Amino acid sequence: MSSSLRELLNNPQLADQLLSEAQTRGFVVAMAAAPHLINPTEWLAFLWGGEENSPFASQEELEAYANEIVNLWNESREALLSGIWQWPEGCALDDKELVTAKTREFSEGLLQGWQLARDDWETVMPEDSEDNALLGGVLLCFSLLYDPENAMEALSQEGADGLAQFEEIFASVPNMLSGLTLRAYSLVEGA
Repeated sequence: MSSSLRELLNNPQLADQLLSEAQTRGFVVAMAAAPHLINPTEWLAFLWGGEENSPFASQEELEAYANEIVNLWNESREALLSGIWQWPEGCALDDKELVTAKTREFSEGLLQGWQLARDDWETVMPEDSEDNALLGGVLLCFSLLYDPENAMEALSQEGADGLAQFEEIFASVPNMLSGLTLRAYSLVEGA
């Protein structure tokens, strides 16, 4: 994430109106992973709650923000399609909370973004297809990372070593998300 985008997201006048840095990253990654390219004009407003009017003081500030978001989308899309996407800085496991706040917020943003592309995903990977299992697995991982306490409880009830399973889930997310993006891309391009 560029320093100018980080500055905008940390601006006290905008902080309460925009998604946090980690939520923004998650949302943008969801848009970058989507099977069909969705024009940022269709989803940019969701980064400030979907309001018609942006929270920015000037058109220039809005344009600077939009350009930085598009740059982040481009970087994310390239990393996903190249299979080199990694968790953003600050996203990690945590001894006390299971995951860091940034991991939880990133997961929340990604799940919010997924909702916008949901119809595309369900069209490309219908419920009765093998590909839908991959999609479901990725969404389940992010749901578990968003709500780790309930995830640990569910894993323990299944008799699994919750912590070890949780570490595996976290470690597998980059490969799974890149794999999902690549599979969706091949399905759309091959159609």
